[in-house]
Amino acid sequence: MTCKMINNQEQTAEIAKKLAELVKGGDVICLSGDLGAGKTTFTQAFAKGLNIEEPVTSPTFTILHEYHEGRIPLYHFDVYRIKHPMEMEDLGYEEYFFGNGVCVIEWATLIEEILPSDFLWIDLTVEGPQERKLCLKSTNEYYEKIVEELLK
Repeated sequence: MTCKMINNQEQTAEIAKKLAELVKGGDVICLSGDLGAGKTTFTQAFAKGLNIEEPVTSPTFTILHEYHEGRIPLYHFDVYRIKHPMEMEDLGYEEYFFGNGVCVIEWATLIEEILPSDFLWIDLTVEGPQERKLCLKSTNEYYEKIVEELLK
């Protein structure tokens, strides 16, 4: 896992937008971190990087929001309220995980057992009022190259 200190929301947004330029359909981005760590802020900036104009909100009560008007579709999952990973079956999660869009999954630790074998893991930790520690873990060479690009 490779980590970087982030001093403000603007730096978080820069990294998220850069990531949006690097991803392709079928990619899975897993976000973890405590409440208020910046997962939704990261996702909002990521969506802007995909040229999605529609406001991105946390889909806590609906679990999934789909955005199709950007460079590639964005499937934004917030699985905070999932009590068991098999609840994802009702959503047809595999169609999204292996579809033509990019999946961003907030609270991904709650569904680790059903994640595909390849993904990019991003952990956000609160270090101060504006400061965050962003840690990235890749599961294959493709995501490793993305991590290298993000940390340049």
